[in-house]
Amino acid sequence: MRLLILGPPGAGKGTQAVRIAEHHGIPAISTGDIFRANIKGETELGRQVTAILSSGGLVPDEVTNAIVRDRLGQQDAGDGFLLDGYPRTPGQVEALDEMLTDRGVGLDAVLELTVDTDEVVARLLQRAQEQGRVDDTEEVIRERMRLYAEETAPLSRIYRERGLLCQVDGMGTVEEVTARIESTLADVVPAESAAD
Repeated sequence: MRLLILGPPGAGKGTQAVRIAEHHGIPAISTGDIFRANIKGETELGRQVTAILSSGGLVPDEVTNAIVRDRLGQQDAGDGFLLDGYPRTPGQVEALDEMLTDRGVGLDAVLELTVDTDEVVARLLQRAQEQGRVDDTEEVIRERMRLYAEETAPLSRIYRERGLLCQVDGMGTVEEVTARIESTLADVVPAESAAD
């Protein structure tokens, strides 16, 4: 099973990605986690990413694409994967298309968690308070959500036009959202693909 998961900050994407991956026996691949691991391990890539981020820049597509290409080439991703945090731009969608075409495979579905903005803002403010994240003000959180919506709208449109986009209500308990996701996947992913 080859999946993408989309959703705004605070939608519970990371939590659901881990649960889906465990349930289907596929790796959850988060570009953010890969960057953080490389920064912590002080690898060449980590130093490159640190320099870019410390100057206030965004990691360029070619670096991110290379990381994802390398990760998808690893043995555990041969029978499927769940991508979280990639692609983020139409250019990255094209790069992913090329990677998958090179392997003779395609995506089975793109999950998009939909949430109530005000409720997620309240959730993130609560988390910021509990974790002492003083920079996570309501204004900052709403701006991150606005940017996410702006960035992601073109991706949603691309995958909707391809018939791959599955919107799932991301509100409720972790278990309720997981159950909705699994029900959606059972409806859209052919059994033979799920068993790959």
